[in-house]
Amino acid sequence: MAVEIIRNADATSDASSHALTIGAYDGVHRGHQAVIRQTQQIAGRLGTRTAVVTFDPHPAQVLRPDSAPQLLTSLDHKLELLEATGVDAVMVVPFDEARATESPDDFVTRFLVDGLGAKAVVVGQDFRFGRERAGNVDVLRSLGEANGFEVHGVDLLPRPDGKVESISSTAIRRALDGGEISTAARLLGRNHELRGPVVEGDQRGRTIGFPTANVAVSRQMKMPADAVYAAWYFRPDGTRHPAAVNIGKRPTFYQDAEHSLVEAHLIGFEGDLYGEEARVQFVELIRSEQRFDGIDALKEQLKRDVSHAAEVLDKAKFD
Repeated sequence: MAVEIIRNADATSDASSHALTIGAYDGVHRGHQAVIRQTQQIAGRLGTRTAVVTFDPHPAQVLRPDSAPQLLTSLDHKLELLEATGVDAVMVVPFDEARATESPDDFVTRFLVDGLGAKAVVVGQDFRFGRERAGNVDVLRSLGEANGFEVHGVDLLPRPDGKVESISSTAIRRALDGGEISTAARLLGRNHELRGPVVEGDQRGRTIGFPTANVAVSRQMKMPADAVYAAWYFRPDGTRHPAAVNIGKRPTFYQDAEHSLVEAHLIGFEGDLYGEEARVQFVELIRSEQRFDGIDALKEQLKRDVSHAAEVLDKAKFD
């Protein structure tokens, strides 16, 4: 059964009660997945449905737009990932200035109690909500006692060696900033993915024998560090293609490019990709971006990059 997406808490018609969890859920990483699993276990004990309450846009984009983090997942991607966890419902709460000034009590009453019939709420121990972030786990427990729902605070996930590992969206962004693709994948529980339409570029890659799909990624999304990567390119029909992907400002051609571009060379592929929605999943960093002394030097390096990417991805098929 497909997950129920609730976009208007005032219009909910399902009288079912829920065990639920609340958060931005950017990335739906392994920490988030653990919280959802615990929520599902509690729902089984209580005989309720499970729900995730999340926000759009990300609260930081409203509260501190100048320093808001770039996103690991778009809303559509996040909803896909949440559906894959098996939750029954996702409530998408519009986050704006009015929501930012809402009291913890009003938020809980409107969305958790009246909207979802909360019987249990599972959150991270550092969860904060409501006006001036006045709400925390203790406040939530008090509201739970008054409104008839349990509250469970969840600690960080342990690593296999027994030490506590901070699995957070911030830690994943930090790994991507350093090109640490395997670290990001371990924390996410999957390869980091970027999405966007294929648009027409300056076709420099085609003129030197390495045509690329120029994937227009929103600047709100978190890209890995400027570098060359082995990656999987997914077409809308679901087919997967090995690719060497360059993220960067192309210093061999431009001295002062303003923004980094995502350019995917599909290995062994010939065809028109313009206009289609691409999904690019990063597997391994090949090398950092660099400036070359001329086109010939660049072409030789691109040959090595493509060969390296092909080897990595051929091995990854069996991992």
